[in-house]
Amino acid sequence: QVQLVESGGGSVQTGGSLRLSCAVSGYTSNMYCMGWFRQAPGKEREGVAAIDSAGRTLYADSVKGRFTISQNNAKTILYLQMNSLKPEDTVMYRCAFAYGWCGGSWDQTYEYHYWGQGTQVTVSS
Repeated sequence: QVQLVESGGGSVQTGGSLRLSCAVSGYTSNMYCMGWFRQAPGKEREGVAAIDSAGRTLYADSVKGRFTISQNNAKTILYLQMNSLKPEDTVMYRCAFAYGWCGGSWDQTYEYHYWGQGTQVTVSS
């Protein structure tokens, strides 16, 4: 059973930075896709960024140039470095895991089999 535990959320002012972490364990294949999603109250969950085990990265247009997704060398922690934060980035962020490469639907929730509980990010103006 794949387990995901996020950390690193918090409060920051506009223009500030945060780094989210997602500890991942229990996966049994070297072929996988991991992603970060976010969801504001009353809105659909939005794919923010994804990375697969080959190191390929994908980003939503809304975060390109500001957010960077990465993994540690041991492939046990997924990161999301968030810079130049805006008030509209204030939402709950969750990491997700899927076996297989990241494909054209990397930003769709149905592609992922396992989810973390989430970590809140609040950006004040």
